[in-house]
Amino acid sequence: MPAQKHVYRKNFSLIIIFLVLISITFVVALFISYNLTSKYVENEFASKKIEVLEQTIKPYNDFFQNKIPEITSYQGFLDSASAAKYAASVFHDYGFVKRVVFYDALIGGHSAPISIQRNSLKISLKGTYLYGHKKGKIWGAKQLRPADESDFREMAAKLSNYIAFSDTTRVSTQDELYKTFWDVKPNKITYTNILRRQDVKVYRELQQRDMLSESYKQNMMTFYLDPFLLKVKNTHHELYQSVSIQPVVYDPIDSDGNKLITEVSFPGAFSDYKLFFSSEQGYLSSETNRRFMPIGAAVLLITLFLVLIGWLIYRNLNVNLKLFKLQYDFINNFTHEFKTPVSVIKIAGSNLRGDGELTERQRKHYGKILDEEADKLNDLMNKLLSFTQLENKSINIKKEKIVIDDFVSRYIATFKIKYPDFKLKYKIDGVHDFYTDPVLLGSVFQNLIENAYKYSHPKQKELNINITQKKGKIVFAFIDRGIGIPKNEQSNVFKKFYRIENQYNQNGSVGLGLAFCKELVNFMNGEIVVNSKINEGSEFIVTLPNEN
Repeated sequence: MPAQKHVYRKNFSLIIIFLVLISITFVVALFISYNLTSKYVENEFASKKIEVLEQTIKPYNDFFQNKIPEITSYQGFLDSASAAKYAASVFHDYGFVKRVVFYDALIGGHSAPISIQRNSLKISLKGTYLYGHKKGKIWGAKQLRPADESDFREMAAKLSNYIAFSDTTRVSTQDELYKTFWDVKPNKITYTNILRRQDVKVYRELQQRDMLSESYKQNMMTFYLDPFLLKVKNTHHELYQSVSIQPVVYDPIDSDGNKLITEVSFPGAFSDYKLFFSSEQGYLSSETNRRFMPIGAAVLLITLFLVLIGWLIYRNLNVNLKLFKLQYDFINNFTHEFKTPVSVIKIAGSNLRGDGELTERQRKHYGKILDEEADKLNDLMNKLLSFTQLENKSINIKKEKIVIDDFVSRYIATFKIKYPDFKLKYKIDGVHDFYTDPVLLGSVFQNLIENAYKYSHPKQKELNINITQKKGKIVFAFIDRGIGIPKNEQSNVFKKFYRIENQYNQNGSVGLGLAFCKELVNFMNGEIVVNSKINEGSEFIVTLPNEN
């Protein structure tokens, strides 16, 4: 069968190519996915710093947007006591505030040690108070003059200009209010309470009437901040090994070049400082590996799935090739099985039809030949027909009581006449009769006995049939001393059209005998197994239910 071997060789090469391609694809997929994961981690390293910044300056934003504007709610009526209480709440909630300076200012009125006059309006400083905290304790002190008068003078000038030139017919914009009532400088914020439109109208009227004797309270505060007292909230420990607050000009020299660094500047009063992020390459590599693991597992599963699909395709192709081979052998052998008796019948018929006179002996001889060959054809057709009926479940079991001894001895006697050189023995132990279909059981006996004779060496044609009863079942053991069956072929001998290649199979076998036995035994709710060794013999064990 050189053609068949060539087909299998091509399939094997195709499998190698497929596995190589799958392996290359798997490695490339892992390489690409790892690189993409690494790039993604590096991109996150550069982008997630904004989230860390937002969480770190969240208290500062709350302080700037909510706590400082509370001063406006007092409408200028803060005094040293209430200012101290307010400062205490600031120190308690916002640890980055070091000191608070409270300016008790007056608009209009009498002159004071510190005062400015613009646009016919005087703004003077009545008193200055300094508040601070140390080790959780709040302290306060009155100052005759503030340490930095420029804050008061600058805010007073902006306030005077706002009173003189603001549009009181509309609400001031946020930008106008910010420019007038806020002064944000590095590490320092100065704020004065926002005037209402009616207050501005009153102050403007004082300017026009030059009524300097009347005064109105105005509160102003300066907050001194320390960015190093901010609590850094590293919300992405998986990306940033170290996060610190550094001056904007901070630029370390990484001699090893083994670190990734990035930075982001603080806003507002902390604009001279930045958040500085650094991570070693190995630190990010660990995060890359952690994120890559599920991706790698997914790639592996997909690869295994593709390999499984490839294996299933190959298995189906292999089964189809074997089935094709079986069918091819079946057609050849079946043709041979038909051709031989047909040829013999044709020859015998031609001799009978010839012009020459035949003796009585010759006529009987040709008749015997015709009868035997017709029986062979009939037996082959009956076997095929019965096999088809069994597969289609179109046969009914007709159970009847049979005597085991009589049944077996009848078949042994028949085969001894048919094959005089065949040594047949049987032994019955513990069973006398049982109910079954004698025709179906007879077919099993006939096929197994025929096989034992056919596949035995010429001088070792022996068969022992042992019949026992075991746990409500009848066990028939057919033990011969034949050529045996290879271990790797024993699971295939019951397949339809399957033939083991050997010298005993060269002259006609369609591979239906044992398959037919298997179907018969299954149809009778039994089972058949084989135990065999090369050149030592085979044992076919048929187990049938013993039902009444």
